[in-house]
Formats: sequence, structure tokens, C-alpha cells
Amino acid sequence: MTAVFDLASRVIDEGAAADPISATYQGVPGYDHLLTDFSPEAEDARHAQTLGWLADLDQLEPENDDDRLAAAVLRERLGAGVATYETREHLRPINILFSPLQQVRSVFTVMAVASEEDWATVAARLEAVPAALQTLVAAYSAGIEQGVLPARRQVLGAARVAAVTAGAAPAPSGATASFFATFVDRYAGRDADLAERLTAGAAAASTAYADLARWLTDVYAPAALETDGVGRDRYVRMARVYLGADIDPEETYAWAWGELATITRRMRECASRLYGGVTPQEAQARLDVDPAHTIAGAEETRQWLQHVTDETTASFAGRYFDIPEEMLVCEAVLAPPGSAAAPYYTGPSEDFSRPGRTWLPVIGEDRFRTWWLLSVWHHEAVPGHHLQIAYALLQRERLSRFQRMTTISGHAEGWALYAEWLMDELGYYADPADELGFLSNQSLRSVRVVIDIGLHLGLAIPDDADPALLADVTGAVPGAVWDRGLAREFLRVRALQTPGFADSEVDRYLGLPGQAICYKVGEREWISARDDARAAEGDDFDLKAWHMRALALGSVGLAVLRAELASA
Repeated sequence: MTAVFDLASRVIDEGAAADPISATYQGVPGYDHLLTDFSPEAEDARHAQTLGWLADLDQLEPENDDDRLAAAVLRERLGAGVATYETREHLRPINILFSPLQQVRSVFTVMAVASEEDWATVAARLEAVPAALQTLVAAYSAGIEQGVLPARRQVLGAARVAAVTAGAAPAPSGATASFFATFVDRYAGRDADLAERLTAGAAAASTAYADLARWLTDVYAPAALETDGVGRDRYVRMARVYLGADIDPEETYAWAWGELATITRRMRECASRLYGGVTPQEAQARLDVDPAHTIAGAEETRQWLQHVTDETTASFAGRYFDIPEEMLVCEAVLAPPGSAAAPYYTGPSEDFSRPGRTWLPVIGEDRFRTWWLLSVWHHEAVPGHHLQIAYALLQRERLSRFQRMTTISGHAEGWALYAEWLMDELGYYADPADELGFLSNQSLRSVRVVIDIGLHLGLAIPDDADPALLADVTGAVPGAVWDRGLAREFLRVRALQTPGFADSEVDRYLGLPGQAICYKVGEREWISARDDARAAEGDDFDLKAWHMRALALGSVGLAVLRAELASA
């Protein structure tokens, strides 16, 4: 192991000790009984730790090309952490979708529960929940004192999540059980003392979440900001963290309008082939009640998604990708109550004892749209996130431990959207219904760029916007400045999203500035890099070889990705 690789491994180990929740998600053993301390003092210590790693890195000279790449990734990611600390984001870590409040809950869903020892570990972590939430309150209180505040909408949305988690408010499905009580009900062991400990821990965790929901509503929300957008300066900094590259937000905003116009034209053609002369919205309405393109029941849909994953894996292995045996399993599972509306993926543990998993949120639905879900599962499973994230974990010879266990959104989501695009290119959406589902997801990702940048920078709809893109969207006229209501309607009409999903999406954008653009901006880089390679290699271009070469880089910032693929 080189000195650079040794440092990278040390960053994982020392970082795991400082952030047990991340350790569990990464599959680093030894910390599953603990929860992360989110207090300002703990964050100060983590910042000092990061500065120490960077100082150590400055003293090292790369010994080979793998070292050079490892050092570049380390420097970029650690530097991104420093940047967010300097803007004091750790004093307002709250949003409706994915923040410490949700992580304290969701980390239990990836814990092992196969043995009595596993359940004892769960009990210890349950007992740590009240203290962990108090450290969050300490961070928020410091933010109030220093005037570092989030948007009120995000606070109230997070308070609802906390109340649902506690069982103090109904989930979208109507269920009112505490997440923790439901979780420990799965314990089927015979140890009465452990069962009692689990029940008591679940009750204490639920009470802590109920208390947090009240504090957020009564104390934090009144102090929070009425404005949803974060402004240009903060947006650019946060987008840099997600993308691993700098962007010109105004240029990106204009580019996304052009992408959306192209996709919308193709959606109209597809709808016409489906039903003859109907709009995409009318085609969607017919597909949503067509038994040939929907499935009744969450479990039945989960089984179908598992079949899609297994079938795609089998057909792609050796043809478009070399898929190692460890990666042949990717489980489709149902997401727990309180999850966001969008499906998601969690990677395998470092030793693959926990497989990669795709998660289907139910959100009160009893019928699911297969015409829409097909491309989503190609995005989340194979050839999307599962191939990308799991393959990087296996690159022990070429990639440092830090590289194998780090995910950069622009790289990850860009690849997953490229995976959908690849499936279309290869003819997997020959059914116009599946094609419309793919296009609606492409449209969604383009709309995300328009809305995310538009909302946070306070931009207006361009004067030269294609009138067809504004048709049927209430309030969408040239010069109209983006707000939540307009964004919701634009999503519903242009991206064929349900009202509930559109609500969840807009709140997501407002709570995670710069994250929503990762998909389309990342895809832009992936496709451009492949086009460059094809142009350079001509008839010698080998798609499978390019895929494996690109995936072998692990997760890198988009700027590093383009440079590495150009020099390959």
C-alpha cells in the first residue's frame, strides 16, 4: 500500500469513528451501536480532522498513476467538506428529504438483524437516538444565535417527517405506527430481556422524535427564513459539492430549456403513436388505468422489479459490461414509511455481506405504473447505480479505499441517467408506453435543472422559451419568476408527474440546492466523454471496454471524470 492509499484508508477509518451513521452506510464495522454527534463542537472536531488529512496529503508525492488519481479525489472531496464548513452549513442541516433527522431513522433500515447479537446492536443504537437528536437541536440553536438559518418550509416539512417517524402523525399511507415500534416488531428471538430492551428503546426513540417535531414547529420554524431560495453565491458553492465541478448556472439554465424542448417534441410523437393525436398528458392518463401497464399491490410490484433487475443483469453480463459474481444480486425492496416519493438505491457493504438494494416507496399507492418504473429501475439497479457503485467497491487493486466508498452525486446520477439513455439507445424501450416513461423521466431531469436553478437564483422564464413548453401550465408565461406553485405545475404537466410526487420533488429541490441538477448535468458529461472517445478511436471503439474503463475510475468529480477519460 502506498502512502497515499494508506492515508485514504485512514480517512475512512478515522471518519467512521467520527461519523457512525456514515460508517454503517459504508459497511465499516464496529460503529453500528452508535449514532453521529451533530453538535457544533463535534463538527468543529471533524473539520480539524479534515484539515489534518489535507495537511498530510500535501506532504505526499504520488508514486504512480493510481496514486495521482487517488490524491486528486481526496483533495477535491476533502476540500468540498471544508467549503461547506466555512459556509456554516453544519448549523442548519435540515431539509424535508435527506438530512441528519432522516439519517438517524433510516440508518436502521440497513442494519443487520439476522442474529441475537445483531438485535442487541440495534437496541444499543435505539438507546442512542434521544442523545443524537439533542445534538441536532444544539446545532440548530447555534444557527439561530448566529443567524445561520434554513427556510421555514424545510423546517416544517422535517417536523412532519419527525412526527410521522414518532407515530404522532399519519404517514401518507394512513399508517400511524411509530417507525421504531414497527421495526422492533420484527424481532423474533426468545431473549425476553432483549425484547424488553428493544421495546423500551423504540419507545424512547419515538418520544424523542415527537419532542423534536414539537421543538422544530414551536421554536425553530418561527426563527427560520420565509424565503425558499438560497441565492446565487450559496447555490454555486453547494452545486460544486454535488458535481465536483464548477458551473455557470445561467448557461446551464439556458441549456436545460433547449434539452427540454427536444424531449417534449419526442414525447408528443410517442403519445401520438400510442393513441393517435393525443397529448402526452392524455396518454399518461390512459396508461395509468391500463392493466397492461400497471400492477396492483406493492409486493407484486416489488416482485416485478426484481424480475426486471435479474433479467437485465443476465442479458448485459459479458455483452455490454463485465459483471463480477459478487454483483449479480441486487435486491428490490419496499421503502419504509416516511421515505420520499422517489425510488432510491443503497450500495452493498464493503464486504458484500449486505447486497445492493433498490427501494420502492409506497406513499399510500396501491397501483403502480410499470410504464414509468421500467426506466427508473434501469437507473437505480442495472445498468445504473448498482453497476457503478458496486463495481467501484471491487476495484481494490486500482482504487484507494476512500475512492471505493465515496459517491459524488454528479458522477453517480449522471451515470444512472446515462444508463437510462443507453437502454433507449439499445432499443429496450421499443414499446411506446415504456418509451414515454423513459422520456417522462428525461423530461423530469431537464425540468429539475430549470426549476432548481430558477427557484434558487430567482430567475424568470426566458422571453424566447418555446411556447409549447408553457402550454397548459398555469402561470407559465415569459417573464414569470419561479415560485413553488409554478414549479409544481410545471413538473406535473411537462414531466407527467402526479401532484403528490410533484409536491415532494419541489420540496426536495428547495432543501438540497444544486443536487437536482446532478442528473442531467452529469449525463451531459458522460455522453460527451463517450462521444469524444468514439471520435478519437473510430472503428476501434469498443463500448464494453469503454464502460469498464470508465467505471474503474470510481466516483470522481465531473471535472476529473472528463480529464481522466480524455487521457485514457
